[in-house]
Amino acid sequence: MQSMAKNRYNWACIGCGDIASDMAEVMAERGTPFYCVYSRTPERAKVFANKYGIKKVCSCAKELFEDENVDIVYIATPHNHHIEYILEAAENNKHILCEKAITLNSDELEKAKRLCEQNGLILAEAQTIYHMPVFNTVEKYIEDGTLGKLELLDVKFGTRKIYDETNRFYSPCLAGGTMLDIGVYALSFVRRFLSENATEIKSSARLAPTGVDEQAVILLSNSNNEMAAVSLSFIAKLPRIAVASFENGWVEFDNFNRATRARINLFDTNQPIDVMSDESVSPLLYEVEDMEEAVSGRENRMRFELTEDVMQLMTKLRKDWGVIYPEEK
Repeated sequence: MQSMAKNRYNWACIGCGDIASDMAEVMAERGTPFYCVYSRTPERAKVFANKYGIKKVCSCAKELFEDENVDIVYIATPHNHHIEYILEAAENNKHILCEKAITLNSDELEKAKRLCEQNGLILAEAQTIYHMPVFNTVEKYIEDGTLGKLELLDVKFGTRKIYDETNRFYSPCLAGGTMLDIGVYALSFVRRFLSENATEIKSSARLAPTGVDEQAVILLSNSNNEMAAVSLSFIAKLPRIAVASFENGWVEFDNFNRATRARINLFDTNQPIDVMSDESVSPLLYEVEDMEEAVSGRENRMRFELTEDVMQLMTKLRKDWGVIYPEEK
């Protein structure tokens, strides 16, 4: 895997879970392994560092943030710990790429945004949908008028999770629930295509015994009469399919959160247009490359404004459902 970046930056990693492992593998394969790593479980951090060629294991978060060699901090902890690490990173003048959902709510995100702006820092969410080449290509068919006006978006994301009140999917103390775990993907897909954020929001949610959302159906619309339907579930296994319908045709995305292909179907032709990207390239690499471009000052493709809009939707929906995490009380 070859890096396209023109600069070399030292990245620090906080967290050693599955997504952090995926990112560490990408960084190692491109020849720029993480400079350092920190985990609240020291032994886990040591194993992680040995596996992915990371030379420095930090004994505490403070050591990581105060290291002058660190340029960018990648945060991959449970959602409810994101804000504390974002703020500490910003206070120490580090650029930040944080896993989704970037914060618990809009108030936290606004606080983080203000501090990063004051210090001239890039703050971004690691959202694959904003960086995958397939989406960029489909966007060109929208911009040149081929597809016409957007009419309706239909997004489904369901994955069966065995109920366990102690795991991160169902525990309110770990910011569990479908919204922050998989809903962020679905709503980011919706927001990428909407010409403006949704202004009318209707929904129905089923809560688990722990009080977090385990299934939901969401209907969205905006002032341009664009509409979206979103289905989320930890109970039902749903095909990870998203369809964007326009006045001149429709576009199908399979495995939409990490799509490497899409099919454009136009009403005036029987020949679909297949859009594909290199399946051998990890979706996370595009995030890394775009983040480094933003930090370099050449071009910012991190789409933070869409992250803000999605967080507004998620915050309102959880409020409507009465899903409140301990940190929010």
